[in-house]
Amino acid sequence: MEDKELVEKLKQDESKNFAFNQLVRKYQQQLYWHIRKMVIDHDDADDLIQEVFIKVYKKIDSFREDAQLYTWIYRIATNECLTFLNKKRKRVFLPIVDLEGVLSKVLDSSPHISGDEVQLKLQKALLKLPDKQRLVFNMKYFDDMKYEDISGITGTSVGALKASYHHATKKIEEFLKMDLNH
Repeated sequence: MEDKELVEKLKQDESKNFAFNQLVRKYQQQLYWHIRKMVIDHDDADDLIQEVFIKVYKKIDSFREDAQLYTWIYRIATNECLTFLNKKRKRVFLPIVDLEGVLSKVLDSSPHISGDEVQLKLQKALLKLPDKQRLVFNMKYFDDMKYEDISGITGTSVGALKASYHHATKKIEEFLKMDLNH
């Protein structure tokens, strides 16, 4: 089902549940990995994806079709991730560096993380980035999104996104070089 048709059916009471199931099937995996790359922990990502879909279900009537549906959903998921990470820092009273250490340990011990040593090092390098830089890097590098699409999701200009991506790649390169030298 095309997004336009999904939106129409989501906004009608008699077809809302069916359309919602279709929507979840269509976007669940992509969104899960988008969220997972930000929060690292499988259980947290699972909880957040449920929150995202609940918000989509409740707020579909406020969706103005001036943006693409997936852009709107990604924006909700992105905001949920950033809010979650901020709450987690405050709840655990950890500065950014300590949260990075906690998430790094999750990477080391999680049965849900597979990958070779290089992939693990890249994930640890990403944890050193500020949340928004990590978000831009994930969307551009892993999800192969266009800057225009990322701009629609984050509400950030294309120029700022390009700069953010450039800074992120430089920081990752520096981290990986330092890691190789140790």
